[in-house]
Amino acid sequence: MASLLWGGDAGAAESERLNSHFSNLIHPRKNLRGIKSTTVPNIDGSINNTEEDDEEDVVDLAANSLLNKLIRQSLVESSHRVEVLQKDPSSPLYSVKTFEELRLKEELLKGIYAMGFNRPSKIQEMALPMMLAHPPQNLIAQSQSGTGKTAAFVLAMLSRVNTLELFPQCLCLAPTYELALQTGRVVEQMGKFCVDVQVMYAIRGNHIPRGTDVTKQIIIGTPGTVLDWCFKRKLIDLTKIRVFVLDEADVMIDTQGFSDQSIRIQRALPSECQMLLFSATFEESVWQFAERIIPDPNVIKLRKEELTLHNIRQYYVLCENRKDKYQALCNIYGGITIGQAIIFCQTRRNAKWLTVEMMQDGHQVSLLSGELTVDQRASIIQRFRDGKEKVLITTNVCARGIDVKQVTIVVNFDLPVNQAEEPDYETYLHRIGRTGRFGKKGLAFNMIEVDKLPLLMKIQDHFSK
Repeated sequence: MASLLWGGDAGAAESERLNSHFSNLIHPRKNLRGIKSTTVPNIDGSINNTEEDDEEDVVDLAANSLLNKLIRQSLVESSHRVEVLQKDPSSPLYSVKTFEELRLKEELLKGIYAMGFNRPSKIQEMALPMMLAHPPQNLIAQSQSGTGKTAAFVLAMLSRVNTLELFPQCLCLAPTYELALQTGRVVEQMGKFCVDVQVMYAIRGNHIPRGTDVTKQIIIGTPGTVLDWCFKRKLIDLTKIRVFVLDEADVMIDTQGFSDQSIRIQRALPSECQMLLFSATFEESVWQFAERIIPDPNVIKLRKEELTLHNIRQYYVLCENRKDKYQALCNIYGGITIGQAIIFCQTRRNAKWLTVEMMQDGHQVSLLSGELTVDQRASIIQRFRDGKEKVLITTNVCARGIDVKQVTIVVNFDLPVNQAEEPDYETYLHRIGRTGRFGKKGLAFNMIEVDKLPLLMKIQDHFSK
């Protein structure tokens, strides 16, 4: 790991310069100012360390999904290969290169272009002809945030609505209040020229009295509230639903009770109702849930992203303690031309401590941790993308899914470990995978206390690097 070279064609001079520089890292040359108190001030000088700061940040799937929606305002072209499994393999497989080929209503085309979509994304090319087909076809699709997935199923819902009928016709389930609102915003944007189509939110806090005549054609909500509206309050007649969308299925089954509630809603739908399910990942549990809830589906899958270490040089620096790690980090920072860097810490306390240390030494850094709201996280990531801060210090909340082209260095200030204090190989891979993306070469540094060296050797053996 320590002597890993660039993948093939790297210059020998650059390798020599880096290696000679790294020989000095274990004996840092700078004396840096430190904070003696164990209570770490916030950026604004306030103090709010808690016992939770010693805990690792648990990655919240729903929050991550919402975060990706917020920070990906434009389409991301997926590099994954799209695989299509048709329920009837003998039927022709259609794809489209323009939205005009879909023969949409004029007001829908205007809405699509007003949102900034010029042509279908890779997922939309394959999915939209299936979703808009007559008779309607069911679909299970794998798609990450930013690939146009939400716009695709919103287009399907808007296309199926009969504006002359004033009752719920399309139902979309999302795992959280915030994700439901995000989907609703897409409906409102895309449907802004469809003046007779209206959306209603079945979410917490939206109290509709029993017996109310619901005239909105599109309902977006969370499973618990939708269940309440359908069976307890009798606000929605599920037998009249034409399109049923279950979004973020992997998040849904990760939330206690939601999969059972979703299945109960689905079972009350008419057989002719079109059913669409979307998920960013397809572990075995997601597949079992999808096949249980969507009958006779077409399936769109993405080939699993193959994160590779081939174009990432990995080094480790042996250190005595946290302060020693910081001094070694400063030497790296001073000795290499850095675009932008992400530094991973295992706990919030370490992340806060490091942020204050670096800021006091004049570095432009930002801190991203699980205690922040999703909106705050999105703002910090956008500032980092815009280059307003050169260093992002974070916990595992940022280990996957956030792509910043300018990142050239990733530092593991702490190695990722699981609850058994064994190496977390997948998190390690996703962490250092933040560099070396988009076909570029990257650097990864691991700051290691001597007693943690066996963990690093296990990581080295695991990846054969």
